[in-house]
Amino acid sequence: MTDEMISAAYDARAEEYAALIGDIAQTDARDRALIAAWRDATQGRLLDAGCGPGLWTRFLHDGGRAVLGVDLSEEFVARARLRHPDLEFHHGSFAALPLADASLGGILAWYSLIHTPPEALPAVLSEFARVTAPGGSILIGFFDGPARESFDHAVTTAYYWTPDALQPLLAQAGFTVTVAERRARTPGEPSARPHASLTATRT
Repeated sequence: MTDEMISAAYDARAEEYAALIGDIAQTDARDRALIAAWRDATQGRLLDAGCGPGLWTRFLHDGGRAVLGVDLSEEFVARARLRHPDLEFHHGSFAALPLADASLGGILAWYSLIHTPPEALPAVLSEFARVTAPGGSILIGFFDGPARESFDHAVTTAYYWTPDALQPLLAQAGFTVTVAERRARTPGEPSARPHASLTATRT
């Protein structure tokens, strides 16, 4: 699964995706509470990695934070710019972010690493570490299941992870996990697959 394949898959489904979960009100209240707490606990500029149509970028900004969004999908970036013309969005790859070393206080990667092949994930996490200042934070949301196992996501192939399996990859990149969260889904959420998240600090 290459960046080009992921981008093309989301470009083709951008309108459908935006209708399903393109507004912050369509997200789970527990996710909003977690991300708000993370946002308010960080310092410096934030990156919404895999910003989609910009809902979490807006959420971070409305909490009083300087933020930019990056996404592989040109369609998503175009929609994000249209919906949020006052915010900054870039089309690009997580493997080569258009940012200086140590220029960010935090990165939100909310379900945006799920399509990254397991063998490619260490390089992405290293790039996240490069642009995150020491003491900065990363928050990752993902599907909780057999680590590295692929499944047929609605858009394109995705991979399960567990907190225990991701922790050593984050450590290798220079992050220390501080909080791990796991939960089952409840009726009304867009996905039925179990959820997990990790919060980690750049060492």
